[in-house]
Amino acid sequence: MQADVLTKVILPVSLFLIMFGIGISLKMSDFKSIFKAPKAIVVGVIAQLIFLPIIAFVLAIVFRLPSELAVGLIIIALAPGGATSNMFTYLYKGDVSLSVSLTLLVSLITPFTIPVLTALSMLYFMESSTEFELPIIKTIVQLLVITVIPIALGMLALSRMPVIARKVESVLKWFSIFFLFLIIALIIMKNSANMLSFFAQAGLVTLVLNIVVLILGYHLGNWTRLDKKQSVAIGFEVGIQNGTLALVVAGTLIGNATMMIPAVTYSIIMFLSGAVFGWWLNNKSSKQIINCVD
Repeated sequence: MQADVLTKVILPVSLFLIMFGIGISLKMSDFKSIFKAPKAIVVGVIAQLIFLPIIAFVLAIVFRLPSELAVGLIIIALAPGGATSNMFTYLYKGDVSLSVSLTLLVSLITPFTIPVLTALSMLYFMESSTEFELPIIKTIVQLLVITVIPIALGMLALSRMPVIARKVESVLKWFSIFFLFLIIALIIMKNSANMLSFFAQAGLVTLVLNIVVLILGYHLGNWTRLDKKQSVAIGFEVGIQNGTLALVVAGTLIGNATMMIPAVTYSIIMFLSGAVFGWWLNNKSSKQIINCVD
């Protein structure tokens, strides 16, 4: 995979619009919901910002991934949730308000955490034998420009032009999912001869990571005595990542095509495993209802 108009133009512009779409669905009052369920927020943030990267780090070592793939796996693990995690939470009857709150909060934090932790992972896995570097301050500024600023602009648009903003929101909500599919499709078409190789290199480890964190996120909610809807939301927030952001970091900011591979395989796999996970949750709930009736 080579850096081209996809990584230099389409990915950053798409991410900007996706984050604008998140912002245009939020009001200042939505920040209050973060404080209405502080326990659920804390559990979700810890699961996503601490447990998820640690699990990715351990799996990269266990699977003995080549250095660049290992860093790519860390990058997808560092990405926040997004409209896709919100969609899964809605479809499978989770706490949508909690899901959106976690997406917002983690999206505001990750411009600072991704550059630092990615640089550390490059130092660990690649040592000094690499031409690729990640200037931390410059990367923080770039991520703020394409993530936090569009969220702020979206919120401003909603407050100034609520009617128009609501119409735009309905389009952008599906735009983010469509464009992730489109971006992945373009990458697959461009690298059709190598896709089997990509999955051979990173398919299994991204599948294991995805399944482990989906289940972990859900059970963390159970173990901390959150209700079912909150647990479902945390499961999807931890397991369904913003693949577009990971692709931007790997392909655009770092400029390493190999590091994009885990983001590509994870982004494809998470839709399938997310659907199976949601089916399992619904099936589990149905059985519990039947047992209660009996």
